[in-house]
Amino acid sequence: MATSTASAAAAASSVVWWTPDPKAGVGSGDNAWQLTAASLVALQSIPGLLVLYAGIMKRKWAINSAFMALYAFASVLLCWVLWGYKASFGEYMLPFVAKPGNVLGIDTMLKQSYLPSIGVGQQFPMATMVYFQFVFAAITLVITAGAFLGRMNFYAWMIYVPLWLTLCYTVGAYSIWGGGFLFKLGVIDYSGGYVIHLSSGTAGFIGSYWIGPRLGSDRADARPSNILAVLIGAGILWVGWNGFNGGDPYAASADAGVAVLNTNLCTAVSLLVWTGLDIAYFKKPSVIGAVQGMITGLVAITPAAGVIAGWGAILLGVGSGSVPWFTMNILAKKMTFLERNFDDTLGVMHTHMVAGVVGGFGTGLWATVDGCAAFGLTNPGGAIAGNGMQLGYQIAGACFIIGWNLVWTSLIMLFIKHVLRIPLRMTEEQLLLGDDAVHGEDAYVLGPCEAHAHGSGSIEGRGGSLHSHDLELGAKDHHGSTTSAEKEKAGPSREPNYS
Repeated sequence: MATSTASAAAAASSVVWWTPDPKAGVGSGDNAWQLTAASLVALQSIPGLLVLYAGIMKRKWAINSAFMALYAFASVLLCWVLWGYKASFGEYMLPFVAKPGNVLGIDTMLKQSYLPSIGVGQQFPMATMVYFQFVFAAITLVITAGAFLGRMNFYAWMIYVPLWLTLCYTVGAYSIWGGGFLFKLGVIDYSGGYVIHLSSGTAGFIGSYWIGPRLGSDRADARPSNILAVLIGAGILWVGWNGFNGGDPYAASADAGVAVLNTNLCTAVSLLVWTGLDIAYFKKPSVIGAVQGMITGLVAITPAAGVIAGWGAILLGVGSGSVPWFTMNILAKKMTFLERNFDDTLGVMHTHMVAGVVGGFGTGLWATVDGCAAFGLTNPGGAIAGNGMQLGYQIAGACFIIGWNLVWTSLIMLFIKHVLRIPLRMTEEQLLLGDDAVHGEDAYVLGPCEAHAHGSGSIEGRGGSLHSHDLELGAKDHHGSTTSAEKEKAGPSREPNYS
């Protein structure tokens, strides 16, 4: 009865509404699943990464870190509906970007979702598609913030978010997902290994250079304010990834189930591999290390989730648990120039950029013919299926995303600093005092006795360290680097990058 009433209303209106068509075997299940998946992804940002950032940073940066995530989520939504969605998924304008425009009209929101540059429609309304794609755009900026925490001027961040969304995210989204030149080339990115993670990791890496490093004292002792909050945020992130990857077939389909299972399988293996390497090298298992391994597993499976078999997900988990571990804990230590000049606060380069490349390469290796067909792709699988060219396509796609984001993120930073005259860094007073100086608020209100004993900015009395094998941090030299004598005494150690 409700369906017939809606159909009659649609017929009397000039708007072509989307309605379920039971005769064609299409019900409301796809729309319900798509909205559920979108909501799961939204929860990954708010409160997932918001809570994770607040817990993983020093107490004096908890509010600022969480607020950067919250602001990005709100700012991206407004930009998305005004011009971002159509620039990413609209009609062809250039090989790498579509014609921008708004999606606020009721006729636009009610009609069936359709990707004009690909010529494919989905069995749910446009409003659902716009919201689903928004939460992906939003989490990309939230991830990028992880590289800038602890020193970026909040006003510069307010400008950076809409500029980067417009000049960087829309380009990657249209080029690979919206029907652009990388889509036509044959690059496979099931759910954002390149569009989201490779781009955010690259932007975070180069952006950290332009902003400059944190205070030496903040780098020297970066113990989290609340590891339990980190675990809560990480749990939301993991479970939310069921919507992240499971929603990208745009249907409640068998392929969605494959994507969800592979996502969890790869993530579990990656976490276990990372933890095993921590035990082997640092002689202790680490909670934060496990979270890092979890994130790299989630990132690496993202471009491959529904197109590889279960054994491929396991192999990908081995790669995502070991390669980023090596770049973060071994290689980065040997490259002193990078360590000194690229202060990527939460190690976004390793957990998202490196893991994204691992995932893209694994997709080129292990994509199956049946998996690609189930996803609606014409690609004849990856190298394992005899299509060695797919590896070349994946490498080409990665090179474009990395190159574009290196250049345009740099230009955005320079524009904010030199044209708009907005400093990229906080003032020295703000860097010293943290949240209270920046926002006039404290995350943790201490009682009079405790405040008197430890001071408002002290980390004393919080108990425990993040990695006892990682943070035996004695005195630092005036550059904030551990002296060679201290390194010999401490043994293997890691820069406290936590993401």
